[in-house]
Amino acid sequence: MISVFELFKIGIGPSSSHTVGPMKAAAAFVEGLAARGALAATARVHVDLYGSLAFTGKGHAVDKALILGLAGEKPATIDPDAADRIVLETRAAKSLPLGGKRAIPFDPEAAIRFDTITQPKRHPNTLRLVAADAEGATLLDETWCSIGGGFILREDEAEAETAASATYPYPFRSAADLMARGRESGLSFAEMVRANEAALRPLTEVDAHVDLVIAAMLACIDRGLAVEGLLPGGLKVRRRAKAIYERLKANVSLNARAAHEIMDFVSVYAMAVNEENAAGGRVVTAPTNGAAGVIPSVLRYYRDHCIGATEDGMRAFILTATAIGALFKMNASISGAEVGCQGEVGVACSMAAAGLCAALGGSNAQIENAAEIGMEHHLGMTCDPVGGLVQIPCIERNAFGAVKAIAAASLALHGDGSHKVSLDSVIATMRQTGADMQSKYKETSLGGLAVNFVEC
Repeated sequence: MISVFELFKIGIGPSSSHTVGPMKAAAAFVEGLAARGALAATARVHVDLYGSLAFTGKGHAVDKALILGLAGEKPATIDPDAADRIVLETRAAKSLPLGGKRAIPFDPEAAIRFDTITQPKRHPNTLRLVAADAEGATLLDETWCSIGGGFILREDEAEAETAASATYPYPFRSAADLMARGRESGLSFAEMVRANEAALRPLTEVDAHVDLVIAAMLACIDRGLAVEGLLPGGLKVRRRAKAIYERLKANVSLNARAAHEIMDFVSVYAMAVNEENAAGGRVVTAPTNGAAGVIPSVLRYYRDHCIGATEDGMRAFILTATAIGALFKMNASISGAEVGCQGEVGVACSMAAAGLCAALGGSNAQIENAAEIGMEHHLGMTCDPVGGLVQIPCIERNAFGAVKAIAAASLALHGDGSHKVSLDSVIATMRQTGADMQSKYKETSLGGLAVNFVEC
């Protein structure tokens, strides 16, 4: 089972698999050194990056994430402004505050190696961290996989569940299971997820985390709507959300307003989040950073533009989205490096469609239908970031994912929940499509827009 605490994590941009995951792995590596009593003897650390981490690592700020993780910082707690200072100081001094405790020589240009030749054994997002003493003897050598959405595990480690399925009152591994549990209990998806979470921790903690996630998502939109300027990375992409939002607000008092204006608001909410993400700001993995704008923008649409919106409806939105995201994580993937952007924006769209349908009073059958529609029309979407940066086409792609999520929820609510293709069938198709997709279209920037875009 996948918990709401695991699926919705607060961190920093620009990537959950390339920033959040490697930072967590580096911090865990340092904690391993400390647990062995080897921190004081450590004189050198180097990191080898493989697969997608090597191909798009610089654009996705993997080197920055590694510096922060080795310095003992963690995604959920680091101040984005402090992060930039730590990285700049490390680069200038060629010295790293290992675990935040003692300085060791560390030149990122030499110590972080981008190996685009070696094929990783288990997952396309793989990194190896090695620590040695002053004589060159190895103190710790670990290989980690960043498997999407900020989830990490050692290369030789089985992907563990949060707890045994038997501990949950409503266990499920498929959408069919979820529907069956709902029929048996008479509960909604959100109610069953909340009850399952209560098997792990007090409900007060569960509710507090859901509220924290909602607040962080909405705050990220507000920050993104208030900032202008160029995004980092060299493409000279200019933030657009603030200017578009101000024009939309100015049009509110006009008598003649476009019927599609509401979708313009949704689009700009999503763009605001992903511009923040591209700038390394604080975002919520939902289920990844590259797709972090879809769910917040649809949630904001529900809060600001749907009659009868409530706080309980927003909580039901997040808990329902958790159930759908868990199905994709357990049965396919949420990693762009593994299955393309269908696993990121596609999954986010499916989660948002289900969440909105639930918040608007949809039945379990309608919610499952909304989730199925959301993913069905993202099948085959590639991940081809220009310049290895989470900017083009990622920012606009979130806007379209959000609009499609609303359309999916609306279509489902106009029906009775019956449909031909099940969500389980779509998840299986997404997994198979991802396996067949060429690696150049899976977050390596070796195909698609990444090579056909010409910089002038």
